[in-house]
Amino acid sequence: MLACALPGRRGLAHRAGARLPASRANRTRANATQSVTETLVLPTRGAGLFHVIDPHVFDRALLDELCDLATRVRTLAKSEVGARALRDLLPTRRAMLYFTQPSTRTFLSFNNACHILGMRTSEIRDPSTSSEVKGESFDDSIRTFSSYVDVIIMRTKEAGRAAQAAKLMDSIPRPVPVINAGSGSDQHPTQALLDIYTLARSFTARGGIDGKVIGMMGDLKRGRTVRSLCYLMRHYEGVRLVFIAPPQFAMERDIKTYLDHHGIAYSETTQLDAVLPELDALYVTRMQTEWDTAGESRAVDLKPFSVGTHELTLMKRDAFIMHPLPRGPEIDPLVDHDPRAMYWRQERNGMWMRVAVLIKIFGVEHIVMALAAADSEPPFAGRLA
Repeated sequence: MLACALPGRRGLAHRAGARLPASRANRTRANATQSVTETLVLPTRGAGLFHVIDPHVFDRALLDELCDLATRVRTLAKSEVGARALRDLLPTRRAMLYFTQPSTRTFLSFNNACHILGMRTSEIRDPSTSSEVKGESFDDSIRTFSSYVDVIIMRTKEAGRAAQAAKLMDSIPRPVPVINAGSGSDQHPTQALLDIYTLARSFTARGGIDGKVIGMMGDLKRGRTVRSLCYLMRHYEGVRLVFIAPPQFAMERDIKTYLDHHGIAYSETTQLDAVLPELDALYVTRMQTEWDTAGESRAVDLKPFSVGTHELTLMKRDAFIMHPLPRGPEIDPLVDHDPRAMYWRQERNGMWMRVAVLIKIFGVEHIVMALAAADSEPPFAGRLA
């Protein structure tokens, strides 16, 4: 089983501009390009990953593989030769970014992930610019997209839309994979993947995610990021979760039932200060005001569920803070200067993890491994680039 190993200090991208010997770099790049251009690279059911709708598709082996791929790709991309080789991976593939719910990080990270691999992108971010305003059904819109592209990446305000699109694709002669980039307040699987990647990298020197105490704080009832992350915790031994939330925004029963079923320990509290000293990581979320129906968020005193300089004094020296962003007042900007603030690295990790997901869907991970193998140094498990 892989352990999210990180590439070597003297790898392909030890520093910006680092180069392979010309002959070996050219040969490696040529082989990668030849593999792609001589065989039509389309996602297939046999590739190991097709639709990404919810976290249930991922097991521990696949999580570790994706972590390893993300790290190898980000290392390759730091050199000019490696970046060109990555752009040669999928230059004939096209992606549709169908984002009808506002997004900054998820949209930009997926868009740039596609470009890193040489893919071309189309986008619809406002349904008023599509034929849906003329009465076209959701299913017909999705099928239209599939006529022009090789993968559909979608984010919607309505829950269940990505699953509906995947079901439609499974019923037509030319299905394309669907990636759920956020579906209502329900699931956000690629956010959970990047969170696992961030946890794994941050815990590298402490034996990985297994056995850690992870706090989740904020609007846990409507926060799809923490919901998706909880599903993946079953793949890590001895993890204990601590839910810290106002009572009216506590974690939903369905997640707690799932945790009970899989034997994952958890506790609930409204007292952040009481549990901070035992946490190895704290995952903070904002109030999900976009799901308010009667101004519920305004009725909550957020101060007991916020992190500032005082809270930093209560945390372990090697603990860290995560946040899916955007943030509100729940994290004081002064916290940004503390080395335990991991959310900006977490944000960047998202792009590399989404590159890894696309690589796996299109089945070109063997080419990435061949490119990485051009460097003879073994993986190094300590970098946090």
